[in-house]
Amino acid sequence: MTDDDDLDWAKGVGLVPAIVQHCATGEVLMLGYMNAEALAATRASGFVTFWSRSKQRLWKKGETSGNVLALKAIHADCDRDTLLIEAEPHGPTCHLGTSSCFGNAALPPLAFLNELDALIARRDAERLAGSYTTTLLEAGVRRIAQKVGEEGVETALAAVAQDDHALKGEAADLVYHLLVLLRARGLSLADVAAVLAQRHAPRAST
Repeated sequence: MTDDDDLDWAKGVGLVPAIVQHCATGEVLMLGYMNAEALAATRASGFVTFWSRSKQRLWKKGETSGNVLALKAIHADCDRDTLLIEAEPHGPTCHLGTSSCFGNAALPPLAFLNELDALIARRDAERLAGSYTTTLLEAGVRRIAQKVGEEGVETALAAVAQDDHALKGEAADLVYHLLVLLRARGLSLADVAAVLAQRHAPRAST
């Protein structure tokens, strides 16, 4: 988390813009403003708190609606005059009832994969009765691995048949079952992404 003393409070006359981003999906949720007091309150409470320019007071997001933003991380930009807040939203962020104040335009194209991964993690923790995901998890790794193999073969066959509609459907089934398999082993989509990022990271010449 960033150091308050290193921020350029003077440029915005005591305020800095604070962009709030969903910690799991990367969706841009909203923009607010913080002064030093709001930033301190955010850190102390663990919930995103702004300085309301209209009310001229501290404003904890969700203080009335209950749709709070649980703090995960705070980052400053290169000029130290803007903050990026990673948060976990508890309910819709926008007063219009949508997840983001910017609508669907703020949702990264592949964000749903993170949402699905998070949903599978919740199913693993809660073991909701009647859920297909719960059924798979309770069947164990061997059964889930078998399903991944089956879906992999069906995906390959759809590609060979040059049936794009079937290929997309089978690929979706494959990705879902793969995520369940990872979760059954205590892993996640982020772990796979980290491996891919490492493989593609620039290597220093020797």
